Amino acid sequence: MSARVALRERLAAFKGGRFGRARKDVPVRDWVSTGQPARVQGFDQPLTWVVVALLALGLVMVYSASIALPDNPRFARYSQNYFLVRHALSIAMGFVAALIAVQVPMRVWEKYAPWLFVASLLLLVVVLLPFVSKPINGARRWIPLGVLNFQPSELAKLAIALYAANYMVRKMEVKEHFFRAVLPMAVAVGLVGVLLLAEPDMGAFIVIAMIAMGILFLGGVNGRMFFLITAVLVGAFVTMIAFSDWRRERIFAYLNPWDEKYTLGKAYQLSHSLIAFGRGEFFGQGLGSSVEKLHYLPEAHTDFLLAVIGEELGFVGVAAVIFAFFWLARRVFHIGRQAIALDRVFSGLVAQGIGIWIGGQALINMGVNLGVLPTKGLTLPLMSYGGSAVLLNCIALAVVLRVDIENRQLMRGGRA
Repeated sequence: MSARVALRERLAAFKGGRFGRARKDVPVRDWVSTGQPARVQGFDQPLTWVVVALLALGLVMVYSASIALPDNPRFARYSQNYFLVRHALSIAMGFVAALIAVQVPMRVWEKYAPWLFVASLLLLVVVLLPFVSKPINGARRWIPLGVLNFQPSELAKLAIALYAANYMVRKMEVKEHFFRAVLPMAVAVGLVGVLLLAEPDMGAFIVIAMIAMGILFLGGVNGRMFFLITAVLVGAFVTMIAFSDWRRERIFAYLNPWDEKYTLGKAYQLSHSLIAFGRGEFFGQGLGSSVEKLHYLPEAHTDFLLAVIGEELGFVGVAAVIFAFFWLARRVFHIGRQAIALDRVFSGLVAQGIGIWIGGQALINMGVNLGVLPTKGLTLPLMSYGGSAVLLNCIALAVVLRVDIENRQLMRGGRA
């Protein structure tokens, strides 16, 4: 009898969308007594619709932010619809890739996680070769593939989430030992960091370090070791800034963007981003009515898309985007917790690592746009222009949906 009660409670929790709390307005059928299986959704529909909404809004705002770019001599050979078409193509490719990725069982992702990490390392080496990569603004971050410029650092974010989760599962019994559990992972992240800083792409390194550290912490690494690693990473970033003149100037410009010395230099983007938010006020100037996108705010369709949203849609639009990302990250973490509760540690850690990636990168991008954090070249996930970023974001969230699908199969009494 107790087994029936426990099973009924688990079904009730699943129908309500949370462990331990069922929705009162949804009747739960006792298929133990009726002999009929409970009818449940096959995947997390609210999560899917929030992702679709962010992609759709991003497409509209990328078009709005880039429509005037052909007036600039640098983009004179492009049509007004060039970035819109390219971004729509990236979303279509991401949709197809997501449909494929969601069919792949998590046991396959776990099996090939180390090899995917090795492949991402090789691509990070290849992108540094002058006859392969395409330099843009002095950085070698992209490999031209015709339909898009592929950025290996985006693949590295997914690879590190899968590899770190796989690593923690393998090292679960020795996670209290620094040299056997933590040091090898620290070396792997350090190797990725060296390759990324050679591009240079410090922003991607910060996100990858954040994903790896988050998974180590959630995987149960000793608290003292975790704080030791955190201190080492913070010290490394401070050292990089202290010994790099242009990085140090960025910090000073961030601290005082209205200083005459920085307003037309290192703080130019930040100052115009703040002006855009100021012009937006509460309800914005109206869709398409941004002035800052008219060659005042550089990279308006990529790193500073939120500033254009703030100017055209105002506080209401920005608040809606912030809430959507908060809800998305929280939902992904919930799926990860469900997987761990079902004794699927790898799947749970992967989902939570992707939640750290999407939520953390969105937080950094928003902080940069709002002047809360120093300027850093990170796009707004799912929304900013960037083919490989959108593609890998879609694949990563498809992996999360796969985790959720397998959770639901197990909770119905089936096999993942």
